[in-house]
Amino acid sequence: MTSLVQYVLVRGDLTRSLKWPSGAVIAQACHACVAVTHTYYSDLDTQEYLRALNNMHKVVLEVPDEPALLSVAEALRKDGVHHVVWKEQPEDVATCVAIKPSAKAAVSKYVRKFKLYGA
Repeated sequence: MTSLVQYVLVRGDLTRSLKWPSGAVIAQACHACVAVTHTYYSDLDTQEYLRALNNMHKVVLEVPDEPALLSVAEALRKDGVHHVVWKEQPEDVATCVAIKPSAKAAVSKYVRKFKLYGA
């Protein structure tokens, strides 16, 4: 069995320069995780990840801003990596990307340049 991880990429500028409250940013990441789980619920890796609820592994990483977030999302889309871009409504502002649970080796090239969120 391959160890699965879910990466969540969150914009650092939301709290730093745009002054969003921490709770609002955390809610965005939660929305993205639920959305990607719902969207890819039937995926075998998602099902395996959900079977081991007490062993879920998530990594929350910080991207600098919206252009960087959308650039990663475009690379994921081009390569067929399942993910969800979460957008705050009604403003339609991209706040985070959640990648469906995957083997680390399958997605690390997209996320390895980012540091842990808030680190």
